[in-house]
Amino acid sequence: MIGISAAVVVAGAIVTPQAFAATNTRGSFLDRLRNARAAAGASGNGAGGNGAGQNAAGCSDVELVFARGTGEPQGLGIVGQPLARALATELPGRTVGSFAVVYAAASNQASAGPGATNMSQHITQVAQACPNTQFVIGGYSQGATVTDIAMGIKGVGTAGQAIPADLTGRVAAVVVYGNPLGLQRKTIAQASATFGARAKEFCNTGDPVCGNGNNFAAHLAYPRNGTVGQGAQFAAGKVGG
Repeated sequence: MIGISAAVVVAGAIVTPQAFAATNTRGSFLDRLRNARAAAGASGNGAGGNGAGQNAAGCSDVELVFARGTGEPQGLGIVGQPLARALATELPGRTVGSFAVVYAAASNQASAGPGATNMSQHITQVAQACPNTQFVIGGYSQGATVTDIAMGIKGVGTAGQAIPADLTGRVAAVVVYGNPLGLQRKTIAQASATFGARAKEFCNTGDPVCGNGNNFAAHLAYPRNGTVGQGAQFAAGKVGG
């Protein structure tokens, strides 16, 4: 992970790292959920009327929780955005939401642990409010390290909070791109007995971030080489009925 470029080049532009103010993701989610439940109640379909197997008002059937790569501005990023769209396409008839992990994505990689904590806390929050929501988690570049730490994989970055053991079953799939774990010659399948069978990793030939290559362009190619669609197909196949 050390030595990864401090900037991400996208279509000829350089996106430099920036400091992000702490975002109250708990408040924003609860506000959205509260508004949706109020609207449902006004129409006579409040959350209390939900039958068994139905999700609460304002909850998605599936939520993608994704961590962007180093230097990208806050949001889903160059891989997460198309992945969210592709996942929704692969799951017709279901509501698919998304959450961009809030973390600095700093060039020194030290922000991965706090990012994992944000990912885990968000999943905990949503799981409590939305009893039938399934999660697809993932990340790109440093965001893949965020995901590794959230899965409880040790020795991959700074300390962070892992997803609680009683919620791991709510994570239907894991999809990561350019995972620095590969520099240790490990895969998620090898490093996590809990998540290994639900994980899909993409590492382009020559990618120096995950495969000891020397072609940084390979690290930037995921949004356009078909792997985003493949990741969405994999995740959709793991989502239960």
